[in-house]
Amino acid sequence: MPYTQVKENDYFVREFSESVEPMELVWHRDRDDREVTILEGVGWKLQMDNANPRELVMGETYRIPAMEYHRIIKGKGNLLIQIKEKVK
Repeated sequence: MPYTQVKENDYFVREFSESVEPMELVWHRDRDDREVTILEGVGWKLQMDNANPRELVMGETYRIPAMEYHRIIKGKGNLLIQIKEKVK
């Protein structure tokens, strides 16, 4: 896995290291709907299927629908996110 993760209450906190290789950040899809809140990170981007990448903004929350392809594009420093699953 290109990240480390801990579970806290009803969400996960996931960290991508600045040393992660960009080729490890592959297109994928998740089984459940997710809300992803950016806790830390500069220049990292989220790209959804058939869309241009958009820069992740600290403090913002992004909704990722279940089974929709997406990927993270590496920025500077570490990326720290909070993930809530099965959000409707």
